Amino acid sequence: MVYNMKFWLNSFPHKDGIYDNMSPRTIITGIKLDHDKHCKDDFVTYVHIHEEHENSLTSGTMGAIALRPTGNTQGTHYFFNINSGHCVACYSWTALPM
Repeated sequence: MVYNMKFWLNSFPHKDGIYDNMSPRTIITGIKLDHDKHCKDDFVTYVHIHEEHENSLTSGTMGAIALRPTGNTQGTHYFFNINSGHCVACYSWTALPM
């Protein structure tokens, strides 16, 4: 939760910042956030992450909880994998109603 708040606080311009129209994150990384890529899900949304796999009978999705965007240009997000208990980065998922 702390990393999520830090990410979003640094994603918007500060009134006492160097620039009025550039966020601290954009100044450092040079990457502007895209609403369609980085604001897909809310914090702690239940999702199924899509994993790359071969054509076998194993499941291609896993239950996870959305944490925050990674901030890259592809729109990858961090998720808490419920099965393994680890934080994973994934760029393809489906949000499920709870």
